[in-house]
Formats: sequence, structure tokens, C-alpha cells
Amino acid sequence: MKYVSTRGGVEAVEFSSVLLEGLARDGGLAMPAQMPKVNSETLESWRKLSYAELATEVLSLFITDIPKADLAALCARSYNTQAFNSADIVPLKKLDEQIQIVGLSEGPTLAFKDMAMQFLGNIFEYVLAKQGRTLNILGATSGDTGSAAEYALRGKKGVKVFMLSPFGRMSEFQRAQMYSLQDDNIFNLSVKGVFDECQDIVKALGNDLAFKEQYHLGAVNSINFARISAQVVYYFWAWLRATQSSGETVSFTVPSGNFGNVLSGHIARQMGLPIRRLVVATNENNVLEEFFNTGIYRPRSPEQTYATSSPSMDISKASNFERFIYHFVGEDGTQVKALWQELADKGQFDLSARKAEFENQFGFVAGVSTHEDRLATIKTEFERNAYLLDPHTADGVKVAREFVEEGIPMLVLETALPAKFTETIQEAIGQPAPVPEHLKGLKDLPQRVEIMDCDVEKVRAYMIKHIAA
Repeated sequence: MKYVSTRGGVEAVEFSSVLLEGLARDGGLAMPAQMPKVNSETLESWRKLSYAELATEVLSLFITDIPKADLAALCARSYNTQAFNSADIVPLKKLDEQIQIVGLSEGPTLAFKDMAMQFLGNIFEYVLAKQGRTLNILGATSGDTGSAAEYALRGKKGVKVFMLSPFGRMSEFQRAQMYSLQDDNIFNLSVKGVFDECQDIVKALGNDLAFKEQYHLGAVNSINFARISAQVVYYFWAWLRATQSSGETVSFTVPSGNFGNVLSGHIARQMGLPIRRLVVATNENNVLEEFFNTGIYRPRSPEQTYATSSPSMDISKASNFERFIYHFVGEDGTQVKALWQELADKGQFDLSARKAEFENQFGFVAGVSTHEDRLATIKTEFERNAYLLDPHTADGVKVAREFVEEGIPMLVLETALPAKFTETIQEAIGQPAPVPEHLKGLKDLPQRVEIMDCDVEKVRAYMIKHIAA
């Protein structure tokens, strides 16, 4: 399996190169040169596999430059009950007769990002050791990517992690999870700006090819295709548990910010997984909802990006959206490059003439949820179904109910455990969210973080100083 750029400007490379590079050299994102396909017979043969075994089968379709036996060992090391608080790794939890929750928050940081990050931590270490290299990870987080990446990469040989987060824009629990880590290879930078500005700094430094090569820069955000491929696995896992036979379809609702999670569902659907609809659920920062309902893609400025009670979705410029557009325009890198140039020049681009294709060809629909909606959803589901949702998953459930169809299971992807957002839970149900026993003292631990102006050169200087140390 070879990988190309969404902008068509680089030679095809193997998975290990994509893993270590992050952004492609032409500023685009890596995508498979040819999408792997899975037929119904293969799907049926996977029904009795464990999660680690299924991950091995799915990921081996994307990773062909690592022996399958080694890949199986990496998956076994990533997906086990030492790392995850469930024998199933990803349990399906029935909310009511209409909706099931895909339990993606059983990992060490209580968020769906653990599903890919646990694998990434292990495969990074494996590939770096094989190549005798070191890597300096530069990432941005709106809340959960940072802690998941840091917990997966803490203490890993040959890796340093520099994680940017928006100052004052994460929950107290999210901050404590990240900033309490004291490992020598973990560096937290709290940037005075919004997530999109943190992400812009990551892209600016990633596009500086001389800096990238000299300091061995890599990415752990979902711009890294390894993250996307690892997330594809749980779509297959959930489908296998929600159906009885290969002829059945399901729909997925995905709370969306950076578009990586639902993009993995899109890829699973392109591979042949019988997915009826991919429902994009946004919060008040509804750039993606606006696109799928109007055909106009119009990211907002940092000043227009709201701080909401589902903070991990407070994103206006969704990095992975480019990967969907690449498929939408027939994998034509020239068209993708032209659209992003138009975006840079005019602040938007318009595909409204082809809007019907979003659902008819690709299954995408979208809805929006507000602060009042998520409070009402959390309260209603807690009282009616004795199920406590986190604010992001509540956004998903609210939007999912608008697209439920008779006879087609609706699976809502869980974002995180409610404990990470106890302020909003308190507001919704009048009591705080329960905190897992092993994390009850988290907020009292000493924190290590550098508060920094939103400036590319200051981040660059900080990285150079600590890479050399």
C-alpha cells in the first residue's frame, strides 16, 4: 500500500514514511493511493475476532511495510485490559430502542482519542527503533488529543512531545490530565489563542521543510493518517456487534470538530462496510454542519470561534475535511489545491451545485446542538435511561435522534467520560459527574506547563532549546 498527497505534489510512499512525516511536503495530507476493499465474506469471517485481532486484520490492509506478525504484536500490546477498562475494549451500550452508544472511552485518558493513540505510541517506538531515528512530535489539542498522545508516548524511546493547547479553553480535568505529567519527554505549551491558531502554528512549522528535516518533526494529530487508520477499526467492530448478517446496514452519528473521527467512518464506508448514513454532529461552531447543508465551506476567524461547553469541538478549520474533499473531487490533487487556494483568497469555497451528492453518494448528513440542547439531552437521558453522557456525546445523541430510521441501528460514537466535564454535568443534573477512583486526586497534582503568546517563532525557539537539551 502506497500513500499520496491530497494535493498531488509528492511521490507515493510507504506507510512508515507517512507515520513519521505528518503533513506531506506539498502541504497536503496523506491518503491511500488505492482504497482497500472488504467483501461480505471477509466481514463475516471477522465476527468472532477480539478487538486486537480485528485491528490486526484491518490495519494490515493499510500497513504493508511491517510484517503482519509484528503488527499483531503491536495491536496486542495496544488493545488489552491493562490499557482499557473493558474486556471488549469497545463495548456497545444500549441507550434505548433507537440508539446504542459505541463505548470509546475505556482507555487511560477516558476519551476516544486513546483508541488510536495507544497504537500510535507503540508503532512509533517500533518504527523509530527499526530505523535508528528520533522524532519530535508537534501537536495541537482542543482537549483530548493532547492527553491521549502524552499518555501513549510518555517515556517512549526516541520521542519527545510538544503539545500546544488553547489557554483557558479546556476543562479543569483536561488541563490536569495533561499538565500533571512530569515525564522528561513531555512538553505542554498553553498558547494564548484558540485551537485553530494552535493548529496553524503546527502547520506552519510542519510546512517549513528545512526546520522539519533538521529537527525530525512528526505529527500526532489526526493529520497523521496512522490515527485515521486506527480509528477505522472501531467502525468495523461496532458494525459486527450491531448486526447479525452481512446484508444489514447501520448509521453512525459522530460528534465532530477536526473531522478525523467521522472521516474514519467515511473510509470504512468506502472500503465496503455497510453504512447507511454518517451523521456529523457539531456544536455552535457549526462550519461543517453549514457545509453539508448548504455546500458552502466557510471557516470562521478565531474571534468568531465560540468557547462552548463541548470544548473539544471548538474548531472552525477542520484539518481532515481536505481528505473528504479529495475523495469528493475524484482524487484530483489539482482540484483540491485550487479549492484551498480559493479558500485562502476568498475565505470560502462553494460546492452547492453538487450538494445532493454529500448524502446520495457518501452518506453524509449533519445537524447542530447548542449549550441548551446538550444540557437538556444530558438531563433527559440521565432521568429516562439512567445513562450519563458527556457534553460532546450529548451533542451526538441530540443530532442522532433527528436522523433515526426504522430498522436501521443508530450508533453514536462516545467522545469521553462525563468526569472530564463535571462543570457542565453539574449544571445539567445538579450533581457532579463521578470520577474513576484512580483519578480522584488528579486535580491536586503539581502541574508543569509553559504559557506562551500565540507566535510561531516563540514556539520554534522553545522547541529548539528543549530538543537540544
